[in-house]
Amino acid sequence: MQLEEAKIQVRKLKEQITYHNNKYYNEDSPEISDFDYDLMLRELENLEYEFPQLITEDSPTQNIGGQASKKFSPVTHNVPMESLHDCFSEYELISFDKRVRETVQNPIYVVEPKIDGLSVSAEYINGIFVRGSTRGDGIVGEDITENLRTIKTLPKKLNMPIPYLEVRGEVYMSDENFLKLIEYQEINEEKPFKNPRNAAAGSLRQKNAKITAQRNLDIFVFNVQQIEGIELKSHNKSLDFLSNLGFKTTPFYNSFDNMDDVIKEINRIGDLRGSLPFQTDGAVVKINDFEQRHQLGSTSKFPKWAEAFKYPPEEKSTKLINIEINVGRTGVLTPIGIFEPVTLAGTTVSRATLHNQDFIKEKGIKIGDTVILRKAGEIIPEVLSVKQHNSDSKEFEFPKLCPSCNSNVIRENNESAIRCTNTQCPAQLLRHLIHFVSRNAMDIEGLGPSILQQLVNNNLISSPSDLYKLKADDLIDIERMGEKSANNLINSIQNSKSNELYRLVFGLGIRHIGEKAAKLLAENFRNIDSIMCANVEDISSIEGYGLIMAESVVSYFSLDQNKDLIKMLREYGVNMSSQAKKKDTLFENMTFVLTGTLSNYTRNDAIEIIESLGGKVSSSVSKKTSYVLAGEDPGSKITKAESLGVKIISEQEFENLIQR
Repeated sequence: MQLEEAKIQVRKLKEQITYHNNKYYNEDSPEISDFDYDLMLRELENLEYEFPQLITEDSPTQNIGGQASKKFSPVTHNVPMESLHDCFSEYELISFDKRVRETVQNPIYVVEPKIDGLSVSAEYINGIFVRGSTRGDGIVGEDITENLRTIKTLPKKLNMPIPYLEVRGEVYMSDENFLKLIEYQEINEEKPFKNPRNAAAGSLRQKNAKITAQRNLDIFVFNVQQIEGIELKSHNKSLDFLSNLGFKTTPFYNSFDNMDDVIKEINRIGDLRGSLPFQTDGAVVKINDFEQRHQLGSTSKFPKWAEAFKYPPEEKSTKLINIEINVGRTGVLTPIGIFEPVTLAGTTVSRATLHNQDFIKEKGIKIGDTVILRKAGEIIPEVLSVKQHNSDSKEFEFPKLCPSCNSNVIRENNESAIRCTNTQCPAQLLRHLIHFVSRNAMDIEGLGPSILQQLVNNNLISSPSDLYKLKADDLIDIERMGEKSANNLINSIQNSKSNELYRLVFGLGIRHIGEKAAKLLAENFRNIDSIMCANVEDISSIEGYGLIMAESVVSYFSLDQNKDLIKMLREYGVNMSSQAKKKDTLFENMTFVLTGTLSNYTRNDAIEIIESLGGKVSSSVSKKTSYVLAGEDPGSKITKAESLGVKIISEQEFENLIQR
């Protein structure tokens, strides 16, 4: 390749990698696989190696792709949180070993699985957890202290009062919890996370720590960043030390004095991937001796004493036998591919979603085709492409009637989804019930999917209103339902009658109406009758509502079957009015910014107090800011507030304000 051609390709690769860096690191919503991204980055590295004059400071090869989000306070890392250099072959591992031995003698390597999650720092003073942060760009990360506190396996107090300790770990979501989460998202027709890594990252970077707590995240700690009071000389000894302090460390690791055994261990870990309860996209090889690490040093982006071996995604070809249609809670018809069983990433795969009619058309998929399957994130099977059309291949025709209730189906403008028009469609019943009783809706404790399924199968319920006519005796034949459990469940159902109106509105499962939108309806119309009588203009005038949302509400309550549902719920005594107290206006038209660590409140508690008093909370200081509430170790927001003349208040002054 000539220099001018290289310039064009380098520029193109930089733009593509920068785009995908933002999708991966900052939005937690990747559009390509890790492997495809790694190959793109490797191509750029090779071009820059061949044409070093094209290397620039802003090149993705010279920087970590993440950036600290403005919605969190920044944290500057005293010890940079470096990335690792990736390799994809045994030859590259041998080259790494050769480079190491040119600088140090008799290196010992530690090999451990590379956990696929979000890298974080956790800091302790006198053994007490004081701050947590993301890696960000390696120099500046995000303050996620309150979110890290929700992870049960991260100790909040160590077994020894170490004067100061900073550790690095990987926050991850187990495969089991990931599957539960996407099942919940699919039932509620939310956009599901693509893989456990993005689920973990998206959950950890929530402004509301309560959401993080619900996601059941976990953490493996794998490195000491800084320590005072104790001297550590090797990696494996440091892991043993961290374990004694109470940390959940790297799940397993072994030491070797030669690259042949290192490669055998990497292959062994690769074979284990399908049986592990968490995702690992590679193996990490590290120099054990800390003094040797110091001798080897780092580049601008990578330590020279470590290498990450990345496993290629496993792809298999198989035959598409049939396409079945699944009907979701809101009536969406989803095509499901049925395949000749094939083993992928340690499990047998025979089914995978084909998403929608457009996906089938774009891929050119026909029943009878040989297709290429892969597991996205090593867990969710997906069709990559059609390998070949076979002699028995035939076009798939999307049904014009719902396969569950035989009602008409429609495809609305600007949507890829095809929906059943019958809101009482039996196929939608279970998913509708699961949503109705969920925590953020009617919050009926003890009424999980399995019990609901048995109630439906036993013809005890065919509508959410039927829940309120159940008696304890009706539950005798339900599996694992004793007398005490039955009575508890009936009490829970009866207690839900007094819920706030917004819970009922959200539980109805109106398209486009989430929990926040349901609250706005309840606050503005105060009772279900006013909501049912409101027109599109009335509803769309609510701040936060758009025309599509308003039309969806009006359309829902225009249907006789939905009016009948409200009538039955009313007859059974379900609350139909908003009982919320009038919002206090103490902080009306005021905007607060929080910075530093608060002593008497969590950040979320302070936000709830401010909002309950009519105020707003912003992540950045401006001339419109009324107060900056400063805790311990405030960040740069203090400086900006001072330059703008914004009043800075302490926790005590904040308490004086709210006690007026």
